[in-house]
Amino acid sequence: MANFLSKIFGNKSQRDLKEVMPFVNEAKVVYETIKTLSNDDLRGKTIEFRAEIRSAIEKEEAELQELRSRIENEYDMPVEEKENIYKRIEILEKTSYDKTQAVLNKILPEAFAVVKETARRFAENDEVEVTATDHDRNLSAVRDSVTIRGDKAYYKNTWSAGGNTIKWDMVHYDVQLIGGIVLHNGKIAEMATGEGKTLVGTLPVYLNALPGKGVHVVTVNDYLAKRDSEWMGMLFEFHGLKVDCIDKYEPHSEGRKNAYLADITYGTNNEFGFDYLRDNMSRNPDELVQRPHNYAIVDEVDSVLIDDARTPLIISGPTPKGDVQEFDRFKPIIEKIYNAQRMLVTQILAEAKTLLTSGKPEDEKRGGELLLRAHRGLPKNKALIKFLSEQGMKAILMKTENFYMQEQNKNMHIIDDELYFVIDEKQHTIDLTDKGINFLSSLGENPKFYQLPDVGSQIAELEKENLSQEEKLQRKDEILKDFSIQSDRVHTVNQLLKAYTLFEKDVEYVVMDNKVKIVDEQTGRIMEGRRYSDGLHQAIEAKEAVKVEAATQTYATITLQNYFRMYKKLAGMTGTAETEAGEFWNIYKLDVVVIPTNRPVVRKDLEDMVYKTKREKYQAIINEIERLRSEGRPVLVGTTSVEVSELLSKMLTMRKIKHNVLNAKLHKKEADIVAEAGYAGTVTIATNMAGRGTDIKLKEGVKEAGGLAIIGTERHESRRVDRQLRGRAGRQGDPGSSLFFISLEDNLMRLFGSERIAKVMDRMGLQEGEVIQHSMITKSIERAQKKVEENNFGIRKRLLEYDDVMNNQRTVIYNKRRNALYGDRLSIDISNMFYDTCEGIYEQAYAEKDYEYFNMEILRVFGMEMPFTEKELFDGRKNGIVDKIYEIVYNSYKERMTRLAEMAFPFIKNIYENTRYENVAFPITDGKKTMNIVTPVKKSYENKGREIGLSIEKNITLAIIDNEWKEHLRELDDLKQSVQNATYEQKDPLLIYKFESFNLFEKMLLTINREISSFLSRASLPVNQDENVREAKMPTSDNRNLKTSREERVSAQRTGEREKPQPIHVEKKVGRNDPCPCGSGKKYKNCHGKLDNQSE
Repeated sequence: MANFLSKIFGNKSQRDLKEVMPFVNEAKVVYETIKTLSNDDLRGKTIEFRAEIRSAIEKEEAELQELRSRIENEYDMPVEEKENIYKRIEILEKTSYDKTQAVLNKILPEAFAVVKETARRFAENDEVEVTATDHDRNLSAVRDSVTIRGDKAYYKNTWSAGGNTIKWDMVHYDVQLIGGIVLHNGKIAEMATGEGKTLVGTLPVYLNALPGKGVHVVTVNDYLAKRDSEWMGMLFEFHGLKVDCIDKYEPHSEGRKNAYLADITYGTNNEFGFDYLRDNMSRNPDELVQRPHNYAIVDEVDSVLIDDARTPLIISGPTPKGDVQEFDRFKPIIEKIYNAQRMLVTQILAEAKTLLTSGKPEDEKRGGELLLRAHRGLPKNKALIKFLSEQGMKAILMKTENFYMQEQNKNMHIIDDELYFVIDEKQHTIDLTDKGINFLSSLGENPKFYQLPDVGSQIAELEKENLSQEEKLQRKDEILKDFSIQSDRVHTVNQLLKAYTLFEKDVEYVVMDNKVKIVDEQTGRIMEGRRYSDGLHQAIEAKEAVKVEAATQTYATITLQNYFRMYKKLAGMTGTAETEAGEFWNIYKLDVVVIPTNRPVVRKDLEDMVYKTKREKYQAIINEIERLRSEGRPVLVGTTSVEVSELLSKMLTMRKIKHNVLNAKLHKKEADIVAEAGYAGTVTIATNMAGRGTDIKLKEGVKEAGGLAIIGTERHESRRVDRQLRGRAGRQGDPGSSLFFISLEDNLMRLFGSERIAKVMDRMGLQEGEVIQHSMITKSIERAQKKVEENNFGIRKRLLEYDDVMNNQRTVIYNKRRNALYGDRLSIDISNMFYDTCEGIYEQAYAEKDYEYFNMEILRVFGMEMPFTEKELFDGRKNGIVDKIYEIVYNSYKERMTRLAEMAFPFIKNIYENTRYENVAFPITDGKKTMNIVTPVKKSYENKGREIGLSIEKNITLAIIDNEWKEHLRELDDLKQSVQNATYEQKDPLLIYKFESFNLFEKMLLTINREISSFLSRASLPVNQDENVREAKMPTSDNRNLKTSREERVSAQRTGEREKPQPIHVEKKVGRNDPCPCGSGKKYKNCHGKLDNQSE
């Protein structure tokens, strides 16, 4: 049916192309006219485009400016009126954005033609001559490639990018125009390797930079960010656009702020996310670097938005008792139980082998049970894995497992009771059995220490006892304290067991410089700064006897998923996104469009070769490498781990086959190894990083021999990683081939491989060394990969659901913070805080009909009394009594702020007229706490001291929000860990987390409202003491004790960023007394050299 419908309506790819082809054809027609323009007229098109955009939104921008000016200058504007103005501003901003997008769509063909023609002129001319502008003169002072001679500027077609001198030689193909349109439309362009994704990006980047609202180009590492900003930047700078890269500058620096103010900003995904978090921790508006999130193009979008999106960005700092841990205490105990289980599994496996090889039918059932027990005891036991690859063994295991999994594992305890602990490798969980707990108690440990108490039952029993309320509360506290201690102990033991049984050194991690470092599963690279979450990293550190790092507290966090969803328009490009199209749409509402290749792909993708054991498979790989070398073809061998890379390297060395190895331990040699990889007969072993951003160019004679040969040593659990590896061969119509070697012992086959494959191999009676190669087998393996992809998508979606809870709360708090930081909407927030506090006090008093409580709370919070009798108070609920309370309290607060301003103004006047202070600090107190407030002198003088009241409101609000938010995040960290224990009670941890976190958030907001209302209502300023007023600087962020990191979740595939050599940023060096290169005729020190002196 699907084939029938696609014949009538066309498939998705055909429909996508049909949608964009009119724009492509129009761009090709316009290009013929653009080609005839002079260089100056070509540059003039940018000015023309910008003028058209400004003209379209002129009316909206004028009204926006007027409304913002009113808010700035009308200090006494009623809160309701200000709120209406902000609603109008939001409508105007939306209208302005929509009109801008309409203009961009209209000028798209012309704009694309301008970029393409610019690329052609740079490719065909050593120099491009134009009439010099101030922009050209400024560039000439820092770029060797731009020179000024008289009133002319000359742009060379060679310049420095990524530390290397490049010569521009690229012009956009027609298919690249298709990619550019897809990216402009906010979609993902899937483009094959060698199709020039970086060049494609220049088209939508130029177009969307024209309104001046900022375009972000996001890369996976800082090398690419710096290189691409210099490589592609010249095309944009030629047209007067400003280009910069955030990774060149320190956080909060003026350089980074200016980089965000550029028309086009390059940077890494991490730094964009961390800057967002840093901005929302800042206490000074001048420290903020990011503008509103307008448009972003994400390079290698599958790596950033799928692989990396699972690991949250975290800014953390010291936490109380963060170094109090029990991993080292429990390590010897866990070592003993692990060794006991290993000995037990060895015995069980030996007995199972005897029974299953006896040939007696009656022994098969008992042998299958023992085999399943060994598998649930230590699934990664190498002897077990080898035995399962023998004929019929895998099928027996599956048959036995299916039997005991019936009726929701009703009889599985028969298998598990003999073990000390049970491992579910697919779910990454470990559970102690009764036998394991008894073993621990035999070591002198209290068996109750390893079991979570039933808190509900204990509290229910407590309620039945005849105790006073005070005694009951004390006993409840003791019960909850014991639960907390035992919960931490169970968690510690569980993580240590995982460290010993599921994580192997030199596979999942390496130990370097006395530190445990995670190895990226896909790229084989060390992921610096990443740590496993939930104490697992500390457990591995204890296992490897290195320093166990102290726990830290989260100060700010966000997932990349939620960060990138903030952009008004988001696009991405990669070589492999189609297999994850469903996830891109479900999470980001991003459509994937497959862009046709410029030349047909002629690479031969051969069917997988399936062997029984790894030993046979590796032997076959070595033989295949020898055969391909003899044909004069270069060979790229893709592995899934450092261990496999080193094993193959040893085997090749024994055969005396020259080769290069690139993995986590040898990544510094990458540039040299990749440069050699295209020569005839060269063998390169690389972990799957070969599939990311590595372009292997074929050397002389290789095409004739058959091109680059790709050998995969194992199928990855994600199809797109395999496609990335395959994509290294066959770029731009080159010949090539790809072939994957697989064994039934491989992780994917062992965990998710179809039972049918094992049965087919058994029926065929394959002998050692024999192989199956058939399309049916390949499709079956791809189905197994789909299962894993669906599982990983579920895990990522669940993580996002956790972060969505946090994101809703984060949005509320960060909006309040930003309002306080700028002070524009702060009056509305404070008004709401006062109202909510009054309403909360009244509702509590009304519920209990407690007149005394009401008066005491009003006095305690606001420091005043209410003129209402008990009858007026409780009968007035229907008559808006809360509004009356609020009006009295709020008016009293406004009067207090006015008096403070009047008291402070003489001192401000004196300071302004007799000193050069820019800011002054003074103490303010509510009678309990004292805070230092910083206010700008000039502004306070100009508005007769009113700025002082605003500064008090800003500083108090920020201080209280930050303190309460930090405590809330700490409580959420604890909650996220503790709710995982709900699985033992057959409850969904996510539902409990949502419910409990909402309660915590509601409680925090009430505290914030009450604290701020109380402090502002009682604020007093000791301005009569001259010594209390002193010069001050605006608050700055102290990041000395803060760490930026990514937490690594172990239950899904991991990926990391590729490290590359840092580019050398070469700027033009001019002597101080030499003529300035800009052509002004002045000495450099008196012209553009001044900028250097200022920056120093």
